[in-house]
Amino acid sequence: MAKNFIFWLMVLILFIFIMYGFNIHNVNDHNIDYTTFLSLVNKHEIQKVCINDNYINIITKDHSEYSTYMPLYDSKLLNRLLSHDVIISSQPPQKHSIIFSIFISWFPTILLIGLWLYFMYRMKNSHNHHMKSFGKSKTYIFSKNEIRTTFDDVAGCDEAKEEVRELVEYLKKPKKFQKLGGKIPKGILMIGPPGTGKTLLAKAIAGEAQVSFLTMSGSDFVEMFVGVGASRVRDVFQHARKLAPCIIFIDEIDAVGRRRGGMTSGGNDEREQTLNQMLVEMDGFKDNENIILVAATNRPDVLDSALLRPGRFDRQVIVPLPDIQGREKILQIHIKNVPISSDVNCMVIARGTPGFSGADLSNLVNESVLCAARSNKKFVSMSDFEQSKDRMMMGAERKSMMMTEKQKEFTAYHESGHVIIGRLVPEHDPAHKVTIVPRGLALGITFFLPESDIVSVSREKLESQISTLYGGRLAEEIIYGVQKISTGSMNDIKIATSLARNMIIKWGFSEKLGPILYSHDDDDNQIFFNHTSLKSMYISNETSRIIDEEIKLLIDRNYNRSKKLLNENLDILHAMKDALMKYETLDADQIDDLMNRKKVKDPVGWNNINK
Repeated sequence: MAKNFIFWLMVLILFIFIMYGFNIHNVNDHNIDYTTFLSLVNKHEIQKVCINDNYINIITKDHSEYSTYMPLYDSKLLNRLLSHDVIISSQPPQKHSIIFSIFISWFPTILLIGLWLYFMYRMKNSHNHHMKSFGKSKTYIFSKNEIRTTFDDVAGCDEAKEEVRELVEYLKKPKKFQKLGGKIPKGILMIGPPGTGKTLLAKAIAGEAQVSFLTMSGSDFVEMFVGVGASRVRDVFQHARKLAPCIIFIDEIDAVGRRRGGMTSGGNDEREQTLNQMLVEMDGFKDNENIILVAATNRPDVLDSALLRPGRFDRQVIVPLPDIQGREKILQIHIKNVPISSDVNCMVIARGTPGFSGADLSNLVNESVLCAARSNKKFVSMSDFEQSKDRMMMGAERKSMMMTEKQKEFTAYHESGHVIIGRLVPEHDPAHKVTIVPRGLALGITFFLPESDIVSVSREKLESQISTLYGGRLAEEIIYGVQKISTGSMNDIKIATSLARNMIIKWGFSEKLGPILYSHDDDDNQIFFNHTSLKSMYISNETSRIIDEEIKLLIDRNYNRSKKLLNENLDILHAMKDALMKYETLDADQIDDLMNRKKVKDPVGWNNINK
């Protein structure tokens, strides 16, 4: 505050001196030359003059004021003025000391130099401040009183909770384990897909143990300047030692902990120095420091082996996607503070959301609340959850997209083909819903819902999926002919071919080739098998030819099965098409009626809608 006051005071003084310099030379704007002045004297138009050194201030008889400057000393001027009855007055010249004169003339220069030195000083201090703060870590520190998350707030990962529960005992009662010679684990690595609750679980450990929680991302360490990341690592651990006992949580540690010296590392010296410093700091932990480093990643395969050895990350905790019971518990946690209608069943929602993570379920609850708020409801009902689930799984409805009746009919036959084959082939997941309302990029969607969480898949089920994928294309072919088949089956063909390829070259479902792996994991992104990838694996042309033949035989067998089933159930195909044209969306109960050749029931609220 004082520095800013001095700065603006100096600027004000400089401004005053500049204005003073202008005023010296502009005493009076009504200046006249000396010849005009003498002419006015001779004409008796001057009443009074005031002489100040060589400056003459003039007042005429009509009370006008002028000024002039005497270029040379005129000894006859006084006599001339007296002879014309001009009143004469004078002022003594101002006398200044030499020091004052020097000060007045040099002060602006001195002031400018002072301002320049001041700015240079500020720039230097600012640079030093930024350089010091550049090496500081971007750590968010939560005191033990700020963390209210406990294990009760974490669901869907019971095994992971049990594995980290003893960390709470380590932090609360370290002497209980040290008296027997045990050492507190230094590091815990949490591995799991995104959104499964790794960060929440780490915070729950700190909340249960009532210790401080330091959190940051792995990318917060790495900068473009070599050495900055290592400085930030040192800063984090210095903070942790002051706050011990505490937990350090590093999210996405693969951003800084990638394997060193590999082809994929790119030779990043900054990242490697940061990793080296982290390894050194973990080795520097004393057995009684009560600091635990918890890290999270969904890519453990890229981490450096030095990080994973005992003494650093002593334990690896798997945090998987929740099963059906876990999803139910997660939903119950998220709806605690939400006004829920009596018809909401968390188990039904959990069954209809296979593969959802905790973050997905949290978003589902939020979307359902927003859906109810848009309809001005006081409670969130089951229909809001169903609508939000469909939006998340199948995409938003494209109500603005106008389809002709012919296009709707074409789409209805296509989706009906998928549903019918899916219900007739063995071990296939039951159809939960089918719609011809455009969603996302699709004109229609058939949604199959598994009855339980899938652990492994049999060969029979995989072949049933291939048959179902070709059901839509075959329905178009049977009803409209080969020449009328559309491009809407492109994604179905892509998925079916990928399944067949994996069955032959990865899962050993070929009698000719046997249970032998013919593909590496880096080929997973390739949908169609090609001879180039085969040659790179040293597979002969004959083996490559057999693989192609086996894939073709597998697809043909399931293609022909689907065609036979549809031809045997053409009445159901036409009836399901008619129902889709009428209702646009069919649920599981309506599909059951159609497959049993019964009259389709109207959906709930259908009569009210049509009124």
